[in-house]
Amino acid sequence: MSGASIVSVARVPTHSASRYLQQLCKHWSHKMAVEFSAEAGTIDFPNGCRLAMKADSDALDVVLSAPAGEDVERMREVVSSHLDRFAFREAPLLFDWHAG
Repeated sequence: MSGASIVSVARVPTHSASRYLQQLCKHWSHKMAVEFSAEAGTIDFPNGCRLAMKADSDALDVVLSAPAGEDVERMREVVSSHLDRFAFREAPLLFDWHAG
């Protein structure tokens, strides 16, 4: 049985949540296990972290799960910087990260 994971959640205000979710999933689908639709997506990172996203008309809900011992702050930064790259017209997006 694996150890506890650290969960970080953020609700990111944007009217383009579905587009950003799909762009991020397509971007990482070449290197990682990815599943997505217009409304939801998950990305499994090689380091054991998992990113789950849900899009609605007002925001992108992001849940980042990291195994104990993984650099959560670094993974938060990886996720937010990649989403900002796709959201260049409205970046930087507001990530109100907090424990899940």
